[in-house]
Amino acid sequence: MPQKIGEVSFWYADIGLPGLRPALAGDTAADVCIIGAGYTGLWAAYYLKEAQPDLDVLVVEREFAGFGASGRNGGWLTGGFAWNHEKYLTTGSPQGVRDMVKAMGGTVDEVIRVARAEGIDADIRRTSELMVATNPAQLARAAAEVAHRRAWGEARAHLISAAQARARVAIPGVLGAMVLGGVARVQPAKLVRGLAQAVEGKGVRLVEGTTVTRIDPGLVSTDRGRVRAPIIVRATEGFTATLPGGARRAWLPLNSAQIVTAPLPPAMWAEIGWEGHEIIGDFANSYCYCQRTREGRIAVGARGVPYRMGSAIDHRGEPDPETIRRLIAILHRHFPDTQTVKVDHAWCGVLGVPRDWCATVGLDHATGIGWAGGYVGVGVSTSNLAGRTLADLVLRRDTDLVRLPWVNRKVRRWEPEPLRWLGVRGMYGLLGLADRREARLGGPPSRLAALGNWLTGH
Repeated sequence: MPQKIGEVSFWYADIGLPGLRPALAGDTAADVCIIGAGYTGLWAAYYLKEAQPDLDVLVVEREFAGFGASGRNGGWLTGGFAWNHEKYLTTGSPQGVRDMVKAMGGTVDEVIRVARAEGIDADIRRTSELMVATNPAQLARAAAEVAHRRAWGEARAHLISAAQARARVAIPGVLGAMVLGGVARVQPAKLVRGLAQAVEGKGVRLVEGTTVTRIDPGLVSTDRGRVRAPIIVRATEGFTATLPGGARRAWLPLNSAQIVTAPLPPAMWAEIGWEGHEIIGDFANSYCYCQRTREGRIAVGARGVPYRMGSAIDHRGEPDPETIRRLIAILHRHFPDTQTVKVDHAWCGVLGVPRDWCATVGLDHATGIGWAGGYVGVGVSTSNLAGRTLADLVLRRDTDLVRLPWVNRKVRRWEPEPLRWLGVRGMYGLLGLADRREARLGGPPSRLAALGNWLTGH
């Protein structure tokens, strides 16, 4: 078993847990009150103050800035469009969806620009995304994904051969891979901590250890006092289900977990390759995501136990033993040399999933309440676009961003329990069964995966 389990994440073990900022000191007022000090809330605050420095912006956080997914994710800054393009046609045109693809692609450069401007050292390294295929079904999915992305304007996606993939990283049985250029690897906790410091430097008030107990138009009630604000932004992503007022079925908190090894010796890296520091995943139905860290560790993530009954949340990032076992199995399958390397840390967290599995951002000017999230696992880059869009919506600016098809897009709520538990667990059970069948039989993509995705509208 890993030496450390939970304790929020390895990324905080790397830099140390922060001390808490002061809590809200009684009743107050602000021009904008943002609930949640993760990437979304902090980016929104950053761009609001950039556009209007005299705006009074207050960010309210229950734990500490970056406690949630922003400080626990896989460190993939991709700018990729990870949702169903066709679903956005209900609120936009094909050109609007292509515009959103282009806007998403620009987030990588924008995050790096701000990090440099604000002096944020987040181990950012420009690289490529490498999604490998290790059986014929996965290779078929890789080819289909490249064709689909390119049809929607993502020209940076292309397919490479088995030999080309092996030249990048020595993953056993690789048959080919999709390469997505123009991405970056980051240390996520460093990025969110630096962003929190940057917004404070611009005059944003950031309070921690303050629990929101109720949200009403113009009023946020907390355990430390009330905040009156004409604009309230809910930026709680996977923790949305914990908010009061019927939010439990709005976005489902999907669990994702990771492990990280001890630093690998140079001789082992020579065998593995991975000199390009690509962010690596695979085309399994129940996919994984990996990065080579600053100091030569391998971090591996996957879904594990995907969902807890009643939209329950983990306790400070503690994964269950079975999830840890599955992650170690993935590590050893893709990087067999690491069987002699210790696993130092395992942790988990939740990400937000709307009922149609498509991210959204919006502001209801009638109530003054805005929101953003439902990123379904690609929040490092998507949150930046959401933050810029929220700033434009709050300031009523007529920009290209506010006309993108994810703006003010609402979907129906998830089903009550136990239906959503059965649905999500059933979906991932079928995806896992499909992966085992594809690996054993070596044939085309299993129909079990399509059935699993259909079950929850994925």
